[in-house]
Amino acid sequence: MIKSIILTFLFVFSSLPIFAGEGMWLPFLLQQMNEKEMQSMGMKMSAEDIYSVNKGSLKDAIVQFGGGCTGEIISGSGLLLTNHHCGYGQIQSHSSLENNYVDKGFWAKSQKEELSNPGLTATFIISMADVSTSILKGVTDKMSASEKQSMVDKNMEQLKKNYAKESYQEILVRSFYKGNQYYLFVTETYRDVRLVGAPPSSIGNFGVDTDNWIWPRHTCDFSMFRIYADKNNKPADYSSDNVPFKPRHFLPISMDGIKEGDFTMVFGFPGSTNEYLPSESIKQITDLSDPVKVALRTRALDIMHKYMVASEAVKIKYVTKAAGISNGWKKWQGEMEGLKKTDAFGKKQKYEAEYNRLLNSNAALKAKYGGVLEELNANVIKSNDYVKIREYSLEILRTNIEMLRYYSKLDALVNAFEKNGGEEMMKKADAVKSWGPGYFKNYERKIDEETFAALLQMYYNDVDKEYIFKGLESLAPNSDQYTANVKALFDASYLNSEEKLNELLIKKPEDLANSIKSDPAYIFYKEMIDQYNVKVAPNVTLYEGKVTSGMERYMAAQMEVFKDRKFYPDANSTLRVTYGKVNSYAPRDAVKYEFQTYLDGVMEKYIPGNYEFDLPPKLIELYEKKDFGPYAENGKIPVAFIATNHTTGGNSGSPAIDAYGNLIGLNFDRVWEGTMSDYNYDASICRNIMVDIRYVLFIIDKYGDAKHIVDEMKLVHPKSKPKGVKTTPKGVTKKPSAKK
Repeated sequence: MIKSIILTFLFVFSSLPIFAGEGMWLPFLLQQMNEKEMQSMGMKMSAEDIYSVNKGSLKDAIVQFGGGCTGEIISGSGLLLTNHHCGYGQIQSHSSLENNYVDKGFWAKSQKEELSNPGLTATFIISMADVSTSILKGVTDKMSASEKQSMVDKNMEQLKKNYAKESYQEILVRSFYKGNQYYLFVTETYRDVRLVGAPPSSIGNFGVDTDNWIWPRHTCDFSMFRIYADKNNKPADYSSDNVPFKPRHFLPISMDGIKEGDFTMVFGFPGSTNEYLPSESIKQITDLSDPVKVALRTRALDIMHKYMVASEAVKIKYVTKAAGISNGWKKWQGEMEGLKKTDAFGKKQKYEAEYNRLLNSNAALKAKYGGVLEELNANVIKSNDYVKIREYSLEILRTNIEMLRYYSKLDALVNAFEKNGGEEMMKKADAVKSWGPGYFKNYERKIDEETFAALLQMYYNDVDKEYIFKGLESLAPNSDQYTANVKALFDASYLNSEEKLNELLIKKPEDLANSIKSDPAYIFYKEMIDQYNVKVAPNVTLYEGKVTSGMERYMAAQMEVFKDRKFYPDANSTLRVTYGKVNSYAPRDAVKYEFQTYLDGVMEKYIPGNYEFDLPPKLIELYEKKDFGPYAENGKIPVAFIATNHTTGGNSGSPAIDAYGNLIGLNFDRVWEGTMSDYNYDASICRNIMVDIRYVLFIIDKYGDAKHIVDEMKLVHPKSKPKGVKTTPKGVTKKPSAKK
């Protein structure tokens, strides 16, 4: 355990490279850790321009949007930009048959037309501080994990209680470097966030599933909101008396575009990464965990798509479900390929060899950390015994088979009756009754039944025999009777149809409980879930605990052994900066992707009537007339571009910022080959995908007829500034002071 780590690193071992721009860095440490490298890559700002407590800076234009995405302020009146998929829930909630904003888009013609969204928030980071010494006070290496956590929790509560803040502010403390450091964030959360504009999904989600995680990309993935505050510019619940929020800083918008090699910075709230895993963890992901999940979802998606192709009605029901399953399925495939292509396992082994060489050459470090890495890798290997059955169980019980997933609702009724009696049970029964119509509206038994049969047969043939429970054995998966046996199980199920479910739910409490417990499909579900909870979950938890504890010490050891290396903390949904350059890439032999796409490519992908690649007639008309306004480049509308910024989930909606602090794009995805960047960033193939801000402006102005929204923004031309004039992050220009 190290209680405090001094982050003043100067050099990087040539044998253990950190790629230029790799990492998700804490903004308040940029001056001492990253400023020089960022400026050497072309940045024209200082670290204080990016993060400052005493004056407005870039960080004051960045918000955590809705708790899971990022947004940025782009006007002095609280106009907020984020991804279309981040604002989709709000767009959908305001839609109706008469006003289908999902299909047609939405553009408020005035602030009075902007739509409120109960529960939607935008959170600013006001300041950050290293509080490791306070949080780890009293913690010793001899403490157990639970004892340490108890002490940390106690210290954290005391710190939050005494830390100076305003009444409308909150304190957030998070662990970093696997629990070896702690940082405090003072936040302000605004609770009145209104919908301003969004393109139709045919533009904002163009390419849907097929293009997900793929480059070249042609999606205009944006939506717009506005933050409102009380008359004092402070957070407030929704009120008609609230006024547009006045930010300390907003992002000007560059109209100059990008070229290969340009500096780019992405600012946002990345969710989760694991960059410092040992070699055996990488092997487990590549050879065991991801392959099982991909194989199961491949079979499930094949079945879904077979029925979706045959029936338009089925396609409408299952398009969102298929996209949800496909998202992880496609990511994991890219992850496996990327880890193998970059030899992540081999690189980790080389890293560990160098770690051991340096550790063993230092008697004090060897006494402190000797055996930590070996024990960690050993525990990962032991956990392999449970990884396959864990993935099979969770994919079958919670993801790919709807009937089994929702037997948890009936199980909750039984548990309520047995623990709290009939009255509590019937309250939950009313909730299930309300849930039923929506579920069955988009349910096709033939798909679920065929998926059940296929996936349980894979389970039967692939997992260790000790996990073949009685209910599965009785279905006889490899016999001629298997299909008929599965059909009989579905026939008897209370989740077979809405009518059968409703007949069940009107029964008296005791009869209801007994009926559920006698349902053969429920019995099957209970056998499988109980087996997982008894045989699998405890062992998964046991080794996850050992690995977590081992990672804490291994992380501390790495930072002491490689004392001259810069270590960035893993993502944990806190505010980070990542920087890189606009860059093409070559993922495989004879394949090279350029860094920019154009509206021409949108038209090339256009398929009339196709749910993924259809386009609204007005966009086609604008293209054919070349009615591009001031947003074109050499007669073409730029659509999206890629760079080497290190991003992950949570960076959706993050601003892509140029060397001067201006907005040039909106981050929304990564390339398929580089999804392994959560574990192994490699600048040769890791690219983030951003929609070009000029395409966003074109859609708002020319397609949405909402130039009044564009007029609210500050458009700048930093690349064409007069010689000898400096452009500041606020987009204003000033002559440099005379040399002293």
